[in-house]
Amino acid sequence: MVSGLRAPGFQPDTGRESGEAAVKDEPETEPAAQNSDETFYCEAEASVAGEKEKPGGESSETDLEIEDTEKLFTTGQRELYLEACKLSNTSIVTLELADNCIMEEGTLSLVQMLQENYYLQDLNISNNDLGLKGASTISEFLQRNTSSLLNLQLSGNNFKDEAAELFCQAFSANYRIKTLDLSHNEFSDKGGEHLGQMLALNIGLQSLDLSWNHFHTRGAVALCNGLRANVTLQKLDLSMNGFGNEGATALGEVLRLNNSLVYIDISSNDISNEGVIKISKGLEFNESLKVLKLFLNPVSMDGATLLILSIKRNPKSKMEEIDISNVLVSEQFVKILDGVCAIHPQLDVTYKAVQGFSAKKELLLWTNPMKLIQSYADQHQITVIDFFKSLNPNGRMMMSVGDFRKAMIQQDKVPMNPYQVRELIKKLAEKTGMVNFSCWCLGGALRIMKPGGIKNCGLCYGSIKTAKFSPDDFNVSLA
Repeated sequence: MVSGLRAPGFQPDTGRESGEAAVKDEPETEPAAQNSDETFYCEAEASVAGEKEKPGGESSETDLEIEDTEKLFTTGQRELYLEACKLSNTSIVTLELADNCIMEEGTLSLVQMLQENYYLQDLNISNNDLGLKGASTISEFLQRNTSSLLNLQLSGNNFKDEAAELFCQAFSANYRIKTLDLSHNEFSDKGGEHLGQMLALNIGLQSLDLSWNHFHTRGAVALCNGLRANVTLQKLDLSMNGFGNEGATALGEVLRLNNSLVYIDISSNDISNEGVIKISKGLEFNESLKVLKLFLNPVSMDGATLLILSIKRNPKSKMEEIDISNVLVSEQFVKILDGVCAIHPQLDVTYKAVQGFSAKKELLLWTNPMKLIQSYADQHQITVIDFFKSLNPNGRMMMSVGDFRKAMIQQDKVPMNPYQVRELIKKLAEKTGMVNFSCWCLGGALRIMKPGGIKNCGLCYGSIKTAKFSPDDFNVSLA
């Protein structure tokens, strides 16, 4: 159970108190004993009407203990959450402070609290207009490497190139932060140069979001130069910038040399076929990338063909997903893709549509995959879960999306095309990156469904209520 801890509201303009510290419980539920293993969601609100009394009998571990109530928020934003999140509380691991008008003074108070708290792991202070002074305060704190923070979200804080220089200093030294979100800021090419230097020196970041900034050719090349030396970053979002073909050329060189990146999003970066040629050359040598998103770039079918052929030429490619969903392709492209997928069955390419496809062909491609599986299970007197388990060599109830896609394409019990497999993954994976069969015991569940309700199938801890399937997905009677 996730419990919510809230600080008293404050008025950003006046700094007045608006309530007493409280612990929010679920309605009509007796507060459960908490322990340090539980995850808490901690939030500061811009204003809270009225006062809340602390429920009696709560353990000291969940109370917001305040030693000096006279001090509480007496200076408004400067004391934001410093007294409310008492440092002795070891259960709070996530602090959500997005959209709270914290600004520069609030950042200073927040950092003062973080200097004493060794348990907080996730901090979101996005959309708080922190500006240059806020960036300076955060940078100085991060350089000490004394925090337990793993994930830091700083999206939409009006950071400009001067702030990028400060973050370069911070993350060149910081090795603790694993996930950093700097999206929706005002970084331009100069900021890209600073962040490129940071990437070359950083040895901790695994995920970086720089989408919705203002990087163009010079900034893009600088970022890619940093990536060539980086050995830890796995996920990079550069969408909604202006890399262009020169930036794509630099990225192609990164792909040729880098074997740590597994996910790159360069959607909407003004990359045409010229840039795709360079990216494709890099993909011929890359052995790590699994996801490449090129949505909303001016790429034609010729460029798309180059991409998939580069995967065919690389026997060590691990590519699982290519997103070119704004590109209209031909039946010839589909035939080429089928040949590539025969070599790399884990590959899924998303495109807009196929030119000249008749409605009959489209209907054949999109025949419901679960109906096919259910029909096979009924014919062989097995459950759907038995079929899914047979796909996994070790018999486990979970598979990665890539392994599941590969197994579904290669198995011959229920022949499916890539479109049907993609639809099946949408239902089973729920964007987690893993397919879990233990909560999808649909064969057993259907056999005990009654008009009055749905019971547990007895094969797992869940029930069919947790699935996205409807009775229409199956060729069985529920009577």
